[in-house]
Amino acid sequence: MADRNSGPTLRTDARRNVERIRAAAIEVFRVEGLSAPLENVAGTAQVSKATIFNRFGGRIGLIDSVIDEVVATKLKSVIDDARSVPGISERIRFYVGAIRDLQYRLPAVNDVLLQAFPASGPLMELCHLGGSFHEELVQDGHAANALAEEVTPEDFQAMAVDNSLALKYGVRPSRAAYERRTGLLLDGICQPAHGRSGSPSSW
Repeated sequence: MADRNSGPTLRTDARRNVERIRAAAIEVFRVEGLSAPLENVAGTAQVSKATIFNRFGGRIGLIDSVIDEVVATKLKSVIDDARSVPGISERIRFYVGAIRDLQYRLPAVNDVLLQAFPASGPLMELCHLGGSFHEELVQDGHAANALAEEVTPEDFQAMAVDNSLALKYGVRPSRAAYERRTGLLLDGICQPAHGRSGSPSSW
């Protein structure tokens, strides 16, 4: 999508409106998620909703303009940080814990994981990046016997999506209960240090 706000002839007042809208969108989307009413962004920026459409073409153009500041940098950082963790068991635990922490704290993460705006190229790129990393984790986890053999990359995606749905549309749990459930989830998919015994997990 061409950036209608990057041309050399954009007037000073128009540039000022663009920056006010971007700053407002970052603030509102961080608190309310990417599906926040555009009226909230317009009110925070002290412009009309029509101005947002005029300058960004609507919600998708606005999301594309601010997604790095709102959510992309944080999601990419989690993956990069996870890759630096030595040991696949620790890497899996770090990644799942970090993603679930972001899901709890940053509503926009749930919009990304739910692919709520598939017309946004940057948003979908984040989804593809996460899917590729899930394949990497599962391959390395199985090779090291650190991950239950029936776990697939699609399971990682489904667990993230299910959690996003619960946080976005369900009753928000306390932080303590949430952290406890993260531990239960990890104990269910990770092999114990001495290897699995007994029947396969039914989680």
